[in-house]
Amino acid sequence: MIAQTEDVVVQAFTSRFGGRPRVFAAPGRINIIGEHTDYSEGLVMPAAIDRFCLVAMARNGSDTIRAMALGRQEEAEIAPSFVRSGSWVDYVSGVRQSLRDAGIEVPGCDLVIHGNVPEGAGVSSSAALEISTMLAMLACAGVTASPVEIALWAQSAEAKYVGVPCGVMDQFISANGIAGHALVLDCRSLTYERAPVPPNVAFLLIDSTVRHRLVDGGYAARRADCETAAEQLGLRVLRDASHAMLDKSILSERQMRRARHVVSENERVVMAAQALAAGDLSKVGCLMNESHASLRDDFDVTCRETDILADIASQTSGVYGARQMGGGFGGAVLAFVDAGAVATASGTIRDAYRVQTGILANSLVCRIADGACEITS
Repeated sequence: MIAQTEDVVVQAFTSRFGGRPRVFAAPGRINIIGEHTDYSEGLVMPAAIDRFCLVAMARNGSDTIRAMALGRQEEAEIAPSFVRSGSWVDYVSGVRQSLRDAGIEVPGCDLVIHGNVPEGAGVSSSAALEISTMLAMLACAGVTASPVEIALWAQSAEAKYVGVPCGVMDQFISANGIAGHALVLDCRSLTYERAPVPPNVAFLLIDSTVRHRLVDGGYAARRADCETAAEQLGLRVLRDASHAMLDKSILSERQMRRARHVVSENERVVMAAQALAAGDLSKVGCLMNESHASLRDDFDVTCRETDILADIASQTSGVYGARQMGGGFGGAVLAFVDAGAVATASGTIRDAYRVQTGILANSLVCRIADGACEITS
């Protein structure tokens, strides 16, 4: 699949700009468990998937960066200083500005951007775009950087310039993914442990088709709630909170629910990693179901459609558990499924969802992939 996309992006580049480009790829991601914990320096369990954003790049000998989004058939010139446009251009321009903040000047180059990471479905198409663009711009500048540096610079681009105050998880897994493994990532230390995923299970992503835009404010509001709750508890971040601390607190009802989600979700990540290592797939599924309930009841980031999808999926034969994934307010549900049952389960879930909502959902089976890299040189 990536080879076909590479052919498309190279042909488009040659047709538009001429010459033979270098091509860089960065994956989207699933997050098995650990939602809305990363910006509280908590624990998460993401995995890179076999859906990629590709960026073809060649220097153009000028001071101008020209970027073309192939799927949109749109082209833009990236100004030396960031100017927000409210479009995909902000991600590209934000990456350039983030590199300038780090003391790295990117020479003039041409970029063609194309990929197959679904947008708005909770698999972080934005991080895939940021990381692939950053690899291309670093190569253009002749600068090497570690995957951790790349992830932090990309996070800064999205938080500071696009306007989404995200944690580092999405960019980190896109840059650091390992095929066949999830990563149990500590978002405070940025250290991780590999979590091998058994070959007899699959991850099925079912798109509710309800689109979210994290820049609309809901995501920022949840982060602000967490920061306020931490402050009320005398903490810097909710990573350091405990259930006992919450029980003794005078948090407001809303602050209590937000904090309770973060504390319990961090615990679920630890338990899920232990269950996965022990081969207790049913336990992993139960923890995913609990995660969805917490996102719904305590964090208020699900919607009617994703609640319906998660409920249908969790009751479908062959499915161990399911939950809404991503920033929320729509997007997709991730189901943890017996590999031999994934095709039947997908059809059953989509049929039942259509009956209850009238919506024809798309689904895809996610294979766990390696992180970002250059695929031509």
